[in-house]
Amino acid sequence: MSTSFWGPDFDELAGTDPEIAEVVLDELARQRSGLQLIASENFTSPAVLAALGSTLSNKYAEGYPGRRYYGGCQVVDRAEEIGIARAKALFGAEHANLQPHSGASANFAVYAALLTPGDTVLAMSLPHGGHLTHGSKVSFSGKWFDVVAYGVREDTELIDYDQVRDLARQHRPKMIICGATAYPRLIDFAAFRSIADEIGAWLMVDAAHFIGLVAGGAIPSPVPYADVVSFTTHKVLRGPRGGMILARAELAGRIDKAVFPFSQGGPLMHAVAAKAVALREAATPEYGRYARGVVANAQTLTEALRAEGIRPVGGGTDTHLALLDLRELGVSGRDAESRCDAAGITLNKNAIPFDPQPPAISSGIRVGTPAVTTQGMGEGEMKDIATLIGRAVRDPGAAGEVRAAVSALVSRYPVYPRP
Repeated sequence: MSTSFWGPDFDELAGTDPEIAEVVLDELARQRSGLQLIASENFTSPAVLAALGSTLSNKYAEGYPGRRYYGGCQVVDRAEEIGIARAKALFGAEHANLQPHSGASANFAVYAALLTPGDTVLAMSLPHGGHLTHGSKVSFSGKWFDVVAYGVREDTELIDYDQVRDLARQHRPKMIICGATAYPRLIDFAAFRSIADEIGAWLMVDAAHFIGLVAGGAIPSPVPYADVVSFTTHKVLRGPRGGMILARAELAGRIDKAVFPFSQGGPLMHAVAAKAVALREAATPEYGRYARGVVANAQTLTEALRAEGIRPVGGGTDTHLALLDLRELGVSGRDAESRCDAAGITLNKNAIPFDPQPPAISSGIRVGTPAVTTQGMGEGEMKDIATLIGRAVRDPGAAGEVRAAVSALVSRYPVYPRP
């Protein structure tokens, strides 16, 4: 870790606002002391953190490079131009917009660019692994658009492509969305492209969860098939919290206008720069090895959890995450999350397809391997983690012993080691 991370900058915070300094240190301690298995979380590099905490935060830069609404943007323009070039090169995209503040705001901009409120959209059902912005009634997507949901087959728990085609033919959506937050298998982008072409629909891929695996060459890319690809930058990609959009060249103007001025004001230039840093890191051979390791670890962890009596939904995983059915153990997702938390293991309860329980309770959990792989853990450690999860879930009285074993494990793979 660079000395600036631990030195004068933090000393200034501690002296000025000890309460917030304590929060920062306590969160660092939490991250260091337990197993972080949330599929949508990771540990950014010190270089990404340095960009986030930089003087670029001071600059208001409404607009785009060379077309700003404020003066003095010639320096921050360079950061955005570098990031755009890196994104286009890394993903083979014709256009890139780095300004979205989050994945949800990136998705909002895509809707705004391609649709009019009231248009029909075909997207994956939230209970089957989709996302709030894919049509949930509590989201703008479900309130402002007519969203038709497709799901997985009950027998295989895999996307029902026949159902997707039938629904597309019946409802003639203006846009089809593929991508999910709790679907562990690869998505057939070519099949979605074929369906979209048949009915003349836009194809949007929400790659928030798996774009980092694409960057590392661990899974196929959606970019050649999609009209637009949206994603977050803080999951497997290991960048700062934020969003990004890739698009075909002919949609560049519509996408950019939908981000600014339609849905956002000034971009967060420190976050844009941090995204550029993460993109450079993702273009290295080391990152490619990391991405492949994330998948190998997820597959090993999934099979080891199966041996613990926890059934993998969809039969396994091809990505960084696993969705697991706890019903054979007679434990709810809510209880499993709580028991694991008491044992120093952070994961989340999650609905499974055709779940008999309400979402707040759920019958499943979701686990991911991006963070533990960043720490340097491998397939041997994944087997140990599965054993610890199994014990924590089955026996809440063992929380203390499991936590001790977790502490011993993470001490060998420290997060942000001191210089």
